[in-house]
Amino acid sequence: MLPRQKLEELARRHAELEQLLCEPAVLSDVKRMNGLNRERGQLTPLVESFARYQALERSIADDRAVLNDPELGELAREELPGLEANLVALEEQLRLLLLPQDPNDDKNTILEIRGGTGGEEAALFAADLFRMYVRYAERRGWRVEIMSQSDAAAGGLKEMVALVSGQRVYSSLKHEGGVHRVQRVPATEAQGRIHTSTATVAVLPEADEVDLELDEKDLRFDIAASGGPGGQGVNTTNSAVQITHLPTGMIVKCQDERSQLKNRAKALKILRSRLLDIEREKQDNAVRDERRDMVKSGDRSDKIRTYNFPQNRITDHRIGLTLHELDRVMEGNIDPLVNALTSHHQAELLAQTQESSPKDPS
Repeated sequence: MLPRQKLEELARRHAELEQLLCEPAVLSDVKRMNGLNRERGQLTPLVESFARYQALERSIADDRAVLNDPELGELAREELPGLEANLVALEEQLRLLLLPQDPNDDKNTILEIRGGTGGEEAALFAADLFRMYVRYAERRGWRVEIMSQSDAAAGGLKEMVALVSGQRVYSSLKHEGGVHRVQRVPATEAQGRIHTSTATVAVLPEADEVDLELDEKDLRFDIAASGGPGGQGVNTTNSAVQITHLPTGMIVKCQDERSQLKNRAKALKILRSRLLDIEREKQDNAVRDERRDMVKSGDRSDKIRTYNFPQNRITDHRIGLTLHELDRVMEGNIDPLVNALTSHHQAELLAQTQESSPKDPS
């Protein structure tokens, strides 16, 4: 049974938000208006689905009431199976919409990719992963802004930090964090032997100043000449900014911009997101241990996926999914993986909710 009482309460709250957003006092308060708009936007899909559910219930009741009618009974018997099937599907949709929402789902994302074990081949794989995510972002209409980059030999990446902006970026990318393993023959391998290398991916929701306040006395700022490729203007100015967070010892360096102020702003954004991720991980450890094993959003040590190039195979070890279309995945078509991980996560949450929730008296 659906928790009808809760659904009705949420529908009333949605109607209340509609009224509030028409009041002059709210319209003149941008911060409050944005907050109420976000809440309304989160409730709208659920409220609209519940309205369709109630309309279907009424149609089914009307058809059942005329089953014995000599004129309308046959039409009702033909219509009922389709209506009842639609009601079951809509009920499942409502259960998913009622699941606890991750407050970070609508946020932009700090994407950090680093070469792991495997030397030059690991750095090349890190670059391949970054290109994969850039192509995926292009498919979704998102914007990718490089925050910090450290190149390796032969076109590889020691480290890449980028801000991905767009609609529900974190919701789509949050399960990508972890160790990605590649199995392939490196270009430098003369005997054709398959090598195994890794790269790590960290996915952090962008932290706003309201999410995490930084005390200036906890920060040390160091300025230096940027270390870009020789001959570029980036070398001629002291624009690189390094920030050390003294309480944790965390260091963030940004040298992508020629402007010292821009590099400072970018470095602070990365620092806030990393510190916020640490706080979220502490909360996960304390109250959601069972979910952490599934999501593994902050555990960089777990191998989550294997990319086998000789067999054109990709395997996500968390959900046991294997696809023989690695070439398409590397071109940015990661929707099959993203959708499968999202569905798995929702199913786990739904099972936990059904086990822990009391029966709705209505």
